[in-house]
Amino acid sequence: MLTIILLPLCLFFILFSFMCRRPKNFPPGPTILPILGNLLSLSLENPLQDFERLRKAYGNVYSLYLGPKPAVIVNGLHAMKEALVSKAIDFAGRPQDLYVNDTTDRKGVILADYGSSWKEHRRFALMTLRNFGLGKQSMEKRILGEIEFIMKTLEKCIGSTLSPQFMFHNASSNIICQILFGKRYDYNDDFIKVIVQCFTENAKLANGPWAMLYDSLPMIRGLPLPFMKSFENVKICQKLAKGLLAEHKRTRVPGEPRDFLDCYLDELDKRRDDDGSPFSEEQLTMYALDIHFAGTDTTSNTLLTAFLYLMTHPHVQERCQQEIDEVLKGKDKVSFDDRNNMPYVQAVIHEVQRVANTVPLSVFHCTTKNTELMGYSIPKGTIIIPNLTSVLHEEGQWKFPHKFNPENFLNDQGEFVKPEAFMPFSAGPRMCLGEGLARMELFIITVTLLRRFMFIWPDDAGEPDFTPVYGVTLTPKPYRMKIQQRAMQSS
Repeated sequence: MLTIILLPLCLFFILFSFMCRRPKNFPPGPTILPILGNLLSLSLENPLQDFERLRKAYGNVYSLYLGPKPAVIVNGLHAMKEALVSKAIDFAGRPQDLYVNDTTDRKGVILADYGSSWKEHRRFALMTLRNFGLGKQSMEKRILGEIEFIMKTLEKCIGSTLSPQFMFHNASSNIICQILFGKRYDYNDDFIKVIVQCFTENAKLANGPWAMLYDSLPMIRGLPLPFMKSFENVKICQKLAKGLLAEHKRTRVPGEPRDFLDCYLDELDKRRDDDGSPFSEEQLTMYALDIHFAGTDTTSNTLLTAFLYLMTHPHVQERCQQEIDEVLKGKDKVSFDDRNNMPYVQAVIHEVQRVANTVPLSVFHCTTKNTELMGYSIPKGTIIIPNLTSVLHEEGQWKFPHKFNPENFLNDQGEFVKPEAFMPFSAGPRMCLGEGLARMELFIITVTLLRRFMFIWPDDAGEPDFTPVYGVTLTPKPYRMKIQQRAMQSS
């Protein structure tokens, strides 16, 4: 009887071991276990330190099995450039059978696989963002208008302390809402509170332990486990987006777009007779939510990181303020062009982006064809995980790779320089859609607030904790800031 039971089990494990054997010339990695693959080699709570440990053992290109799925981890500037720039199209795909794909019904643009639909939607997004002022003064006015609401919030707290988490999230959300939906929301509005909460929860879930188990063990996908929360959150956001879409359809004037939704509806009108068009209302709701998430979470978390470091490095804050006062003397408001005369402020903002490392594993790629990387053979459809942490902290690429220091972006003459290893927005054709908007927001918001206020680490706050909360985006742990008014340098 025991033999009858053990024989099938032995055959199963032999078969599984054979199936999970690394292909010829595939990148090396730890021993693959039946069913689990290499899950036991990773901390499910935060695998970033494990990726670094494995890099030291196996090199800058190594492989892991997420359950039965092979994945290649790409580390270091040289390998990253080969994959994302030199062989960009080979590595431009997106895996289509992961947790994040299932939660979004495989719609939108960020997670869309490489192909004609993705190309057309990305091209449309970039064109529409430009048409609504990206890189122009009209976009500056939107950002400056939202800053007025930030400053009102801060002015109420002068001499006391404030938790800035929701303030920065709501401000970033409102700026992109104006482009997408043609309106801003009060910081206490249920729409913005629900959207921000859903995005924040999903960002933590999507690269967390439950998502990894969902991807690795398909047999658990139907169980009522914590990963189901993401599906609920996406449905809530889609319902809100569909309500906005219905309102736009009732009030729009074709050919006179007020915002991104109107532009997409105009595009649908143009393509009405095109049966093969990838544009549809079903795509639009997830598409808009994609862009909203990309334009909110990364920017707000970078701002939170910025003010955490500015408070805990007061000499850096003071030097920024001196440069801001000097350059903006006689000006009412900052312009994005002023960055060219503020090398130190530029260096600080870029150093904040480097240490914030907001999207540490980028968004997973996959290979679109059989290809090679650093001499290894990578089959079509292999998951590719770009470990941006390895580049942003790579020794030999930075003067001070492991600590916060704006000198990483200044040359010996004090001029701003941007090293090749600075790629917080990833690189290549799948580079972040919102990079231009994020750069503008970070500069204008940081400069305006530093010109008006001093930000102080509260005496009773204890030692600052710079360890971020892990997820799709790294988030600073909640903190409080003390606010003091500065005298405006107007002449």
